[in-house]
Amino acid sequence: MPQLPEDIIDRLTQMERRIQALSTAVNTRPAMNEVTDGAFNVKLPNGTSVLQVGKWDEDPEKSEYGVAVRRQTGELAIALYNGSGSDTTRQVLRLYDSYGHEVFSDDIVKGGLARPWLAMLPPQDLASANWPATSSLNNWATIARSYNPVWQPRMRLLMETRASSGATGEVKVIIDGTTQFGGVVAAGSQFDVTDAIVADITTRFGTTAKIEIQARVTSASGTVYAKPVLMYGTQS
Repeated sequence: MPQLPEDIIDRLTQMERRIQALSTAVNTRPAMNEVTDGAFNVKLPNGTSVLQVGKWDEDPEKSEYGVAVRRQTGELAIALYNGSGSDTTRQVLRLYDSYGHEVFSDDIVKGGLARPWLAMLPPQDLASANWPATSSLNNWATIARSYNPVWQPRMRLLMETRASSGATGEVKVIIDGTTQFGGVVAAGSQFDVTDAIVADITTRFGTTAKIEIQARVTSASGTVYAKPVLMYGTQS
C-alpha cells in the first residue's frame, strides 16, 4: 500500500480534531446561571427533597421566594420562608433538630434572637454580709466556684467586692485551678474582665472549665466579700 503524503495525514488529523470538538459542542448545554421566576429542587431517588431554593409556590398569584434544607431522612433542618405567598414580608430564619423542634430563630419584628430563650441573671442581694466571704489572712481562699462548658473562646465576668470596716483585702479569679483570669483587685473595687477563658479553644471546645473566686485579707483582721453579678461567653 502506497504511503500518503505527510500533508494529507496532517489534514486528516486536523479534520478528526474538528469533528470531535463539534461533537462535544453539540452535546454540551450552556450554563444556566440566571433564571427568572424559577426554583431549584434537589431530590433523592426516593423523591425526598433535600434542598429547595427559589419560588415557593407554583401558584402564579404567589410571589414568595425561600430556602429549605432537609436531612436525607426528610426532616427539615434549615428554613427561610413564611408560606405567606408574599415577596415583601420578612422571613424568619429557623434551625431545627432532627425531631422537628425549632432550636434557633431570629426575631423579625424587633431584631435579635427569638429562640432559644437565654437565661438571664436575676437581681442579686446587695447585702454584702450574705455574699461569699473569707477572713483568711494573707492566704488565698476559694469562696465561690462554678463549672461551665466551654463553647466560646472568651468570657466576661463582672463582680462586686467589699471589705469589712477598717479591713483591706484582695480578690482574683482562677480558671481550672491554675490560670489567673484577669488581674487582682482590691476589695471594695469592681472586677470587670473580658479575656480568654482557656488557652486553646480548639482542644478545649465542649469541655468543662472550673471557675473559682479567691480572696484574702491583707490587713490584721477583717473579712473580704465578693459577688459575681454578670458572666457570659463571647467571641474572640
